[in-house]
Amino acid sequence: MVDVSRETEDQTDQRLRQVIAAAELVVHDGIWYFEESPASSPPPLSAQTLAVVRDQDSWSALIPMTHEPTEPVERFGVFSFHFPPGVDNSGFVGWLATHLKRRLGTGVFVVCGSNRARGGIYDYWGCPHNLLPEAVAVVKELSTQ
Repeated sequence: MVDVSRETEDQTDQRLRQVIAAAELVVHDGIWYFEESPASSPPPLSAQTLAVVRDQDSWSALIPMTHEPTEPVERFGVFSFHFPPGVDNSGFVGWLATHLKRRLGTGVFVVCGSNRARGGIYDYWGCPHNLLPEAVAVVKELSTQ
């Protein structure tokens, strides 16, 4: 269930610092990219596929780069969060994305899913591959303050 929190900016910041400290952070090895395919040809799924999304024209699968793509692609580092059951993580994506933008100058992408057996919503975060160590350092700093 999505929580609705009525709180000040400082209260939100304090709550989300507790959320990030309680979340399970995983930094995924390798370089990741979005492999595109036409809307008429859904991509094959594999154990390495983290996410698949589509628009009217194409499918896009977030997969590890195991070979050099034939066309130029953006290269991402990926980390993820699983949140404990019952934690109010409302506003987390915007909060952390804002911290990363302010500190590193980069935007991010976020793909969310749900696993009720592990607490519900989880997030995969992507940033430019070369900034992954710095992004993870920001996450760890926020989780210890």
